[in-house]
Amino acid sequence: MQEIAAYLLCKLAGKEGTSDEVTAVLAAAGKEADEGALSTLLSEIEGKDINELLAAGDEKLKTVKVGGGGGGGAGGGDAAEEAVEEEEEEEEEADIGGGMHMFGGG
Repeated sequence: MQEIAAYLLCKLAGKEGTSDEVTAVLAAAGKEADEGALSTLLSEIEGKDINELLAAGDEKLKTVKVGGGGGGGAGGGDAAEEAVEEEEEEEEEADIGGGMHMFGGG
């Protein structure tokens, strides 16, 4: 994956995206290129326009279905309600003893 990112950075900089250029970008980031992955990448995209490849990938991504797991976010609500109820109970207890004397002397 890092090889693809480095290749795209080279293309954005107006370079050819050769093996040496991609390796240099990775080295500048403190990474080491996987020579096998890099040679596979470069052989698969040889002679192809990167903009066309990106556009084709974008069209494929539009068909991917995502979502559907929307029920997971409600779990935390109960804990928040309990915390609010506990605070209210504490306040009620403190208010009850407020204006009353224990033995009716006031």
